[in-house]
Amino acid sequence: MTPAGSETKNDVNPPLWLLAELTYRCPLQCPYCSNPLEIAKYKDELSTEDWVRVMQQARKMGATQLGFSGGEPLVRPDLEELIQEARGMGYYTNLITSGVGMDEARIKRFKDAGLDHIQISFQASNEELNNFLGGTKTFEHKKEMARIVKEYEYPMVLNIVIHRKNIDQMRDILDMTVELNADYVELASTQYYGWSRINVDQLLPTREQLAKAEKIAMEYQEKLKGKSKIIYVIPDYFEDRPKACMNGWGSIFLTIAPDGTALPCHEAGQLPIEFPNVKDYSISDIWNGSPGFNHFRGFEWMKEPCR
Repeated sequence: MTPAGSETKNDVNPPLWLLAELTYRCPLQCPYCSNPLEIAKYKDELSTEDWVRVMQQARKMGATQLGFSGGEPLVRPDLEELIQEARGMGYYTNLITSGVGMDEARIKRFKDAGLDHIQISFQASNEELNNFLGGTKTFEHKKEMARIVKEYEYPMVLNIVIHRKNIDQMRDILDMTVELNADYVELASTQYYGWSRINVDQLLPTREQLAKAEKIAMEYQEKLKGKSKIIYVIPDYFEDRPKACMNGWGSIFLTIAPDGTALPCHEAGQLPIEFPNVKDYSISDIWNGSPGFNHFRGFEWMKEPCR
């Protein structure tokens, strides 16, 4: 059934990217975390059967890429089962993890289950700052996991969230990724939602820091061309106009929160908009007909003279 009060839009393209936020539980305590503050509200997580149903419905619509995220998805004991199910459906699967809770035995199980891609996050380029920002002693473990991931012939993908506390380490961070033989490096600018919004005064880089970091990133992009791909999207903190986000609202990206709430992007839940739950509606009805997903589609919602 289409959610009440909604209008189905038949010209909407199907979702291509499904982000499964399996849990908001996490062993780290990063001050830049953009997960919701009211984590207790999401304690009733979807079951294995719920997630399999969601994956099937999204795949039937045309979704091809699937990210397992959190929180820390490794805390879910059914992760290997979900990976295997997704593989059988034909998804390209990506695990987005801190590496905490992972060891070689589990990496092997992921490989056997058919996982395509593991992305490991670091907080900084040195042990002291990395462990301080994460609130746990994880730096050496992360490096070891990165090496083992490479040994199992996964694409070596490293992610570092950039903010005022580590942006001046940009050169050291990129040298670390070279040391770990990374194939891809995502230098992700902090998104100021959730906990990071509370800590924005301590985390927002200066204009000068951003300019210096951009110059270094471009230098390494050129130096490592053909060896490692460095992705650094320059933030729009100091621009007159914000950049477009997520290729458009409800365009290609579908996020499912741990409790089953469906979102057009992983921060949309913080807006004063009601979003449907996969426990109540199918992915097709949610994507095509829910008021939440249609809220900012097209141009009708815009006021003049912007329309």
